[in-house]
Amino acid sequence: MYRHFLSLLLIVTILLQTQTAAASASGAPRESELYAKSAVLMDAASGRILYEKSGHTAMANASTTKILTCILALETCDTGAQVEVSSNAASQPRVRLGMRSGQKFYLRDLLYGLMLESYNDCAVAIAEHIAVTTESFAELMNAKAKEIGCTDSHFITPNGLDATDAEGFHHTTAADLALIMRYCIGFSEKSGEFLEITRTQQYTFSDVDEKDTYSCNNHNAFLGMMDGALSGKTGFTGTAGYCYVGALRRDDRTYIVALLACGWPNNKTYKWADTKKLMNYGLEHFTTQKLDELPPDAAELTPVPVEDGAGGAIGEKTLVEPRLEEPRGMDALLVAEGEEIAIRYELAAKLYAPVREGDYIGKITYLLGDEVLRECRVSAAGSVEKIDFFWCLERVLEKVWIA
Repeated sequence: MYRHFLSLLLIVTILLQTQTAAASASGAPRESELYAKSAVLMDAASGRILYEKSGHTAMANASTTKILTCILALETCDTGAQVEVSSNAASQPRVRLGMRSGQKFYLRDLLYGLMLESYNDCAVAIAEHIAVTTESFAELMNAKAKEIGCTDSHFITPNGLDATDAEGFHHTTAADLALIMRYCIGFSEKSGEFLEITRTQQYTFSDVDEKDTYSCNNHNAFLGMMDGALSGKTGFTGTAGYCYVGALRRDDRTYIVALLACGWPNNKTYKWADTKKLMNYGLEHFTTQKLDELPPDAAELTPVPVEDGAGGAIGEKTLVEPRLEEPRGMDALLVAEGEEIAIRYELAAKLYAPVREGDYIGKITYLLGDEVLRECRVSAAGSVEKIDFFWCLERVLEKVWIA
């Protein structure tokens, strides 16, 4: 029995060493090397996840929620609008600006307070300005999250404070959070304004009546840690732990890191260590592959024979040329060394007359493993009529006339 136990222990040890060696060889961090309980590294251009650790696990996400609050405000409101503070907004817990009920601010100023200092009262004032109540604003948040492509997020509060309702607890996943940041920095029509706000280091403003002046400092320390650091948002609650979502751009590559439950007090710096580790992994092991640089093989795009097609003469094979339509899907993505993009051709072996120009005759699919990256419809470049009595008569008369 003891001998069997030692043998089993040896096998387990060898397997663990093999997995460790494989991880080291690929350069990917081992899960044990990250502090975060949930983490994702995403290619911002394609939305492809390059690395994850429990990236689809639903977890509380604290003030990283505010990136969604901010982009909704930018997309739905005039930032020059005046926002009147309610007693509900004024009573929000720390961290807060300290606004008073009845006080008025310009929306643009509150957005800086929201994103630089992570003020909870600013978030509620913004939400109530847009949707009257935070409950109605949460409906907008959840609708926007679904529109972006999130699959397991449920937002209740505009500031990310822990909360529950009939549908569950306030949460997202690292994968969904990365998707929201991807949208904020590159796909929203207000991405430029979002980046301008989140990259500002210091901002000073007054209320509308200019009775009180406030100063905000950016708490996203990552902006000064790596060349190309683009944007980000920190977060913390007792349930969520330290959270972070950030983006970095170098040349033609943009990476997003999302971290949830990345330590609790006194471990504020864990999120920066994890972010740098994942960003460096992305920078060192992935390069951009533009799919336009991988054209279809011309040998695969030969003319397609058409049965019963009216050709030039009796007995001649009638052919129709294939035509590539505008591709749908990714234009480019980040690939690691050793990853190969395959092109799959699904074209008709033959067609049956009549054929009309633009008719579907097949498709070309770009794949990375089982993941579909891009599809290109193939259509008929011309029309082919079906052989009928009059066509046959015309051919016969041609032969008689030539004879």
